[in-house]
Amino acid sequence: MRCPFCQNEDTQVKDSRPTEDGAAIRRRRQCDKCGSRFTTFERVQLRDLVVLKRSGRRVPFDRDKLARSLSIALRKRPIEQDQIEQMISGIVRKLESQGESEITSEVIGGMVMEALRNLDTVAYVRYASVYRDFSEASDFADFIEEAEKSPKRG
Repeated sequence: MRCPFCQNEDTQVKDSRPTEDGAAIRRRRQCDKCGSRFTTFERVQLRDLVVLKRSGRRVPFDRDKLARSLSIALRKRPIEQDQIEQMISGIVRKLESQGESEITSEVIGGMVMEALRNLDTVAYVRYASVYRDFSEASDFADFIEEAEKSPKRG
């Protein structure tokens, strides 16, 4: 594993343990050259997923991009990092278990929306504002009114 600080190829694993949900292995590593320590995660990947964008482009599924979009929606919310990781792992497992290697961005967005709705309503509205491309304040009001009418699924 390459050191993210000095790019040295030689690093040593100092500690390994499963994550709380058991979906990954957390490894603490140390660089032999600069002495820096960093954490890596090892996960099972059932198949290579491809995202079919609205524009028709096909791009490889990127778990980190999903994590970044969720962290923006969940910024300054009282949600633990473990809960976010479990949500991401759950979404990825659902995507991989669908049996399709190509998944539309709408399917992924819908799964994220459902997961956020059950986790934190403020993050749900934040994510929806970008996902559904809100352009004015009334879009928020309409969305919130619609969300309050339909029951949460859990």
